[in-house]
Amino acid sequence: MTALAQALGEGVAALQFGQLPPVAVSTAKTGFIDCIAVMVAGCHEEPIEILQKTLAAQTGPAEATLYFGEQRMSAPDAAWVNAAAGHVLDYDDFARGHPSVVIVPALLAEGEALNASGADLLTAYVAGYEVWMDVVIRERSSYQMKGWHPTPLIGAIAAAAACAKLRRLDAKGITSAIGLAAAQASGITASYGTMAKSMQVGKAAHTGIMSARLAANGMTALPEALDHEQGFLFAVSPKGDVDLQTAPQIGKRWHIVEKGLSIKRYPVCYCGHRIIDAAIEVGSGQTLAIDDIESIEVTISKIHASILKNHNPDTGLAAKFSAEFAAVASLLAGNVGLQEVNDEFVRRADVQTLMRCVKVTQNENYDPDAPGFSLYDQVRVTLKDGRVLESSQVRHALGNAKRPLGADDLRRKFLDCIATGNPALDAARLFRDLQRLETLSSCRALLEQSAATAAAA
Repeated sequence: MTALAQALGEGVAALQFGQLPPVAVSTAKTGFIDCIAVMVAGCHEEPIEILQKTLAAQTGPAEATLYFGEQRMSAPDAAWVNAAAGHVLDYDDFARGHPSVVIVPALLAEGEALNASGADLLTAYVAGYEVWMDVVIRERSSYQMKGWHPTPLIGAIAAAAACAKLRRLDAKGITSAIGLAAAQASGITASYGTMAKSMQVGKAAHTGIMSARLAANGMTALPEALDHEQGFLFAVSPKGDVDLQTAPQIGKRWHIVEKGLSIKRYPVCYCGHRIIDAAIEVGSGQTLAIDDIESIEVTISKIHASILKNHNPDTGLAAKFSAEFAAVASLLAGNVGLQEVNDEFVRRADVQTLMRCVKVTQNENYDPDAPGFSLYDQVRVTLKDGRVLESSQVRHALGNAKRPLGADDLRRKFLDCIATGNPALDAARLFRDLQRLETLSSCRALLEQSAATAAAA
């Protein structure tokens, strides 16, 4: 079989906008819309300010815009900062990890530097998504159980392919970009619940741009970098059990149509979303106070229990990776939004007390269609008066590709996020522009127009 990176490079090189299925174009635009929303919303978080300050001390041409505002940095550094901002709230879309938050910031920054068209951005996004899904599904066990964070690990490779496509590199150049990204890709689950998590995701976007630029300047990598016996897939595989037999089918089989994107309804780790839906269901139609509750049982998979590892979080960042917090916040507030995932709410006495009443029950009844997930999650609340309130068996979280948010919900999330991060932006116009992204002739004009609006405001 042709070396995997080479086969992917050939498929990406041949991809043209005109051959993209309408669903692929629509999904790609959703990826841009959702990622830009959460990127702007996260731009003032402390880890992002630290990263921006650190990178600003370096020299480089101001090629790209930060957060659709007035500040600018080199394209690789802008991608790093913007992608970190897009992930810091854990509010970005999901598809076996978080593809858009690495691919979109890399394409926006490099697209601005190159003045690419909207159609070019969408084609490159689909190319990146297809590479993302082709690589990530080859692993038959869980990256997280070994300590790998799949989003930056696989995202660097996907972003490299996307940026190489945006640069119109040939198959050989795209193959090299993929191999160069594989040589740099990283990210560990020990970072979950800390500032380092968003930083390492942002670094993957930076790696994507730099890998494509290195390849454009003639740097090469082994075509077998992914599937060599000492290459990427075997090196990062928890059990060395990877699929090397299935040939890539970019342009023939559309992963983006089959898998789609799951849009997050809540700004926490996606492993907690079904818990939140279940707990909100339990609490709906009645008012539950801390004095009413004897105990709470949350049933999730063993893998997700290992990811939602923070049993007594005392910061908003840590709470994003806590099954206990997901259940308690949902019951007390009826929601888990940006107002709940902050230090003040997490440290409330009733929240801290009730989290100690939560028991997490693990199972290994895994869903064959969703690796890492149990067939369903469930929440059971026992009240002090003896009553037991039990949720339904939640298999797909609200916003999952199989239980999608409506168009109004996506628009509402977009407007809320922009208002949180930069209320001076004309969010409604930006949303309309992104909805018709394929018709825009200039990525640079899109960003400059938004920056000018913010500056005038």
